Amino acid sequence: MLLPLWEGVRRSVRFDPSPQPPPARGGGESFPAAALSARLIDGRAIANTMRQALAARVAALPFRPGLAVVLVGDDPASAVYVRSKDRAAEMAGIAVTTLRLPGTTTEAALLAEVARLNEDPGIDGILVQLPLPRGIRQEAVIDLIDPAKDVDGFHPLNAGLLAAGRPSLIPCTPLGVMKLLEAAEVALSGRRALVLGRSHIVGRPLVALLLAAHATVTVAHSRTRDLAAECRRAEVLVAATGRAEMVRADWLAPGATVIDVGINRLADGRLVGDVAFAECAAVAGAITPVPGGVGPMTIACLLENTVTAAMRRRGG
Repeated sequence: MLLPLWEGVRRSVRFDPSPQPPPARGGGESFPAAALSARLIDGRAIANTMRQALAARVAALPFRPGLAVVLVGDDPASAVYVRSKDRAAEMAGIAVTTLRLPGTTTEAALLAEVARLNEDPGIDGILVQLPLPRGIRQEAVIDLIDPAKDVDGFHPLNAGLLAAGRPSLIPCTPLGVMKLLEAAEVALSGRRALVLGRSHIVGRPLVALLLAAHATVTVAHSRTRDLAAECRRAEVLVAATGRAEMVRADWLAPGATVIDVGINRLADGRLVGDVAFAECAAVAGAITPVPGGVGPMTIACLLENTVTAAMRRRGG
């Protein structure tokens, strides 16, 4: 299999086939169970199981894997993400080093830091938090990261290996999506899967992973004609558009599995995904909530990539 099943996850994660309400939303809103027909795919529970297994694995190693996280500037959302990654890494027993650089940092200075981390034997994984401030080319930074330490999986070498069916370090969010589908026992072979979004970070690598799992894959995007009709053909739909509640109930085939990658903050402060959860949960067969779906899996897969990189660098 392309993605090995992590030890014990199906035994220890409860995936309840009965309808159940999602956790409270950012604004305190919740939905009555009667409004739902979909099974809830609980990313938090699955990610917690992964992280516990990973911590036990790290504790048994004769060394501590090292992760370097680089944050440039003071973007509030990026700062929150970095704190979450730091806490998760420490809980897993990974030695994390966070470099917080001012927004005035030049591209040359950032590249020098990345080059230094490439040469540091104590660092197994490097993550540069995106987006970067204006004036710093994202591609130049990603291209400089040692592919063996590229735990985000964004380096062109890792992207090319994935596209060629020889995955090395896989981007964390697409990997998390595949692990959610696996934990929920969603059969992919021969199924019609649609990826809504074509970014290099999520959409394109996810297409490669779904193809490797023998799904029949369609990519849809902002230029797709009759987008709703394309979505209705899908048995598995993954939404990664960055547009709040774009996918509506009448876009879904009854019983479809829906994975919502998006996270968007509304004017009233609520966090929502790219899928209109309340109405889509009445049509879908299984669905991820936002928050509490793909997000925790992304962090768990970052930790897994860090341990994988550490083992490979030591011949494991």
